[in-house]
Amino acid sequence: MGSFSIWHWLIVLVVVLLLFGRGKIPELMGDVAKGIKSFKKGMTEEDTTTADKTVDGKTVEHKSDEVR
Repeated sequence: MGSFSIWHWLIVLVVVLLLFGRGKIPELMGDVAKGIKSFKKGMTEEDTTTADKTVDGKTVEHKSDEVR
């Protein structure tokens, strides 16, 4: 159960190419890149919207009706 040799990696590469084809892998990686970009864009938009909200600075204290 040691490390894989170069022959193991070549066989895995050939199997992946046979399953997905030569054109499908770059297309798949392009879709992954678009997903990462949209995720980052969404995170930055979320940060700017929370920074734009103003807080009135009031503190609300909660008093419990519980008797201890």
